Amino acid sequence: MRAFIETISGLWHLARLAARSGFRLRGPYWRWRMETAFGTRRDERLSRADRCRAILAYARWVHRMKRWS
Repeated sequence: MRAFIETISGLWHLARLAARSGFRLRGPYWRWRMETAFGTRRDERLSRADRCRAILAYARWVHRMKRWS
C-alpha cells in the first residue's frame, strides 16, 4: 500500500512540475530531469515496460524527497 501512495503522490508532483513549466518538456531543465531519471546513454533504448517501471520508480523517489523537505 505504501508503494501505491508513494507512486500516486510522486506522479502528482511530477504533473504539477510539468504544469508549472508550461509543459515545455524539451528545454534544458527537462533534459536534465530525463537524464537524472533514465541516464545519459542514448544508444541503449529502454523497452516500454522498462521505461514505465523507471518512471514509476522515479515518481516514488520524488515523493520521498518531497516528504523529507
